[in-house]
Amino acid sequence: MWRSRGIAIGASSLAALAVLLCVPGLAAAELNPPPGTDLNPVLGYSTWSYLRLDVSAEKDEAEALALSDSGLERLGYDYFDQDDGWYLCPGSQGPSVDSYGRWVTNAQLFPPGPDGENGITALANYVHGLGLKFGIYVTPGISKQAVAENTPIMGTDDTADEIATRRRENNYNCGGMLGIDYRRPGAQAFVNSIVDELAAWGVDFIKLDGITDANAPDIAAWSQAIRQSGRPMQLDVTEGHFTPGIAGTLDEDATQWESSPDIECYECEQGESSFPLTDYRNVKLRFKTLASWHKFGGSQFNAYNDFDSVEVGNCEDDGLSVPARETVLSLWSLASSPMIIGANLINLCQTDLDMLENTAVLAVDQDGVVGSPVTSGTHEQVVAKALDGGDVVVGLFDTGNTERLLSTSVSKLGLAPCKRGYALENLWTHQPSTDSDGTVTAQVPPQGVALFEVKPLCGAG
Repeated sequence: MWRSRGIAIGASSLAALAVLLCVPGLAAAELNPPPGTDLNPVLGYSTWSYLRLDVSAEKDEAEALALSDSGLERLGYDYFDQDDGWYLCPGSQGPSVDSYGRWVTNAQLFPPGPDGENGITALANYVHGLGLKFGIYVTPGISKQAVAENTPIMGTDDTADEIATRRRENNYNCGGMLGIDYRRPGAQAFVNSIVDELAAWGVDFIKLDGITDANAPDIAAWSQAIRQSGRPMQLDVTEGHFTPGIAGTLDEDATQWESSPDIECYECEQGESSFPLTDYRNVKLRFKTLASWHKFGGSQFNAYNDFDSVEVGNCEDDGLSVPARETVLSLWSLASSPMIIGANLINLCQTDLDMLENTAVLAVDQDGVVGSPVTSGTHEQVVAKALDGGDVVVGLFDTGNTERLLSTSVSKLGLAPCKRGYALENLWTHQPSTDSDGTVTAQVPPQGVALFEVKPLCGAG
């Protein structure tokens, strides 16, 4: 049993975890958080890793139903995010636009609903009907098509050509996006009009992709647009490539951000299949992410560093061994990263479902405290975070290809000397043990982890 933010969490305590997951909704008004729908790191699913651009309302609904039926939703995995591929892209001239310069839904893939509502609205309604929240993908800037047509900006006398720059913005699967000059009248109103439309569609989560350091004004504009819309929405900022130089903007205006390269191993894919989804090399890169970003984000900002999709769900098809999949969930949790599943939920394997349902590990993630590196070596990483009440959770990671005996000292973990020793609980095996010499030691498989909660026995009841 351990305590996180004043709440007792046991390895199998669903009730305690549920309380922890419900805290954000109760505290949101008094804490004045960023514009997200939750204060804790997001848990859920994204279409990108498995479906890529092969998306449709039918496929999305099947994955959303699988998320609900799996039982993961009751543990807090309640976001369903439709990534790229939902809008019309006729070519390099940029996404097709409506009369106000905003992207147009691909109605062949996402047909209108029974009452004629936009296809994304219809999909969001289905997702909401399952008790889930709905997210969508965008990139910064304005389509070249809007500029060529010089479309008006809703609610203003301004037009697309007046706010557009000639700087190309990232849009990886369509292209044709230009920058926005936020010094010009109508610029903020244009972004507001997009977000107002997304709000009307029922969007709860916006992924703003392709961001660089130069896009700090876009991040602020999208955040302001969410606030003025009156609908709480997560703002997930993903690269591009950006540095801690815009960390202040992210802490203030985003609810999560992904500063690492994509977790997907695109060169590993077999034929037309997206499997294997990743490899350990891409997972291992996240230790560098933690080293660079652990000082930013966390529960004090209600904003979190996103290590990208959790490729756990389809066993070896995900491209990772069992120990490596435990590494993913342990490292993401120690960093309080959002955990957004990238696997095919229709084909969840029981081994991985059990991992994703480990409430002790989930509670480490959901406490919102960002862990930090303790030791960084050629074949080992030690990462730890302090919990309310004086306990520590530590991960001993074997990043090599052979089994190793790894250890760290309680002094390195910031724990005070205790002659009575320390109680340890392995959060994967749930096996208790004690330590009397001030070390935490474990035999760790290659690419694996030993994840412990460490509790001083001095002063224990």
